[in-house]
Amino acid sequence: MRIGIFSDVHSNIEALTAVREELEALGCDRLICLGDVVGYGASPNECARQIREMAAVTLLGNHDAAVAGKMDYSFYYEAARHALDWTAEKLEPENLAWLQGLPYVHREGEVGFCHGSPLEPEAYEYIFAEHQARELLPVIDELADITFIGHSHLCKAFALRDGEVHDVIAQRFTVREGYRYICSVGSVGQPRDYDNRSCFVTYDTEKRLVQYHRVEYDIDAAAQRIFDEGLAANFGKRLFLGV
Repeated sequence: MRIGIFSDVHSNIEALTAVREELEALGCDRLICLGDVVGYGASPNECARQIREMAAVTLLGNHDAAVAGKMDYSFYYEAARHALDWTAEKLEPENLAWLQGLPYVHREGEVGFCHGSPLEPEAYEYIFAEHQARELLPVIDELADITFIGHSHLCKAFALRDGEVHDVIAQRFTVREGYRYICSVGSVGQPRDYDNRSCFVTYDTEKRLVQYHRVEYDIDAAAQRIFDEGLAANFGKRLFLGV
């Protein structure tokens, strides 16, 4: 089975539509969204409707939790708080109810899914550096063979074994026996690795093969929606830079 895994759409319908077309072209059998459907961008309802239709499983990201009333976001910086308040006002009741019912984690056999660190999913801790991945070593036996995460908007993977953590640099790699992997799948709607193309991952469960994919989309249109709605201009400008 080939699973398409994507995260951090952040209300960017142009990016999501391009990724959906690519996932369909790849012939994925099952799609899983790791959360942050909303936040930053200007198309929350369009993205929620499309993900509800396409994804077999969607997890609760921190921006989703904030809008759904499941976490305090008063410590977020002002522009992010404003975007979340705006989103909460714009969301249609059925989309808000859907967000409120999303789970924090999901597991299918030896494949795990979480928005942030699986160590404490509701805390939404990041894993984008070796020292953060190292915090999982005490619970390594509880981890799936590979756990896919989002949250950082970065394409990072780590292999854990025997008290050690190693970066996995390849954009295409096989899950090896005896290791536990953490794979951050990048972002559909707001990449932050200096590549402005949308990013997602596919996983072949039989070959145990992970592959990153990049997709171009209409950044001008996505940014213009943000500007037109009066959301922070930086949320649109950063799309062009991939930061």
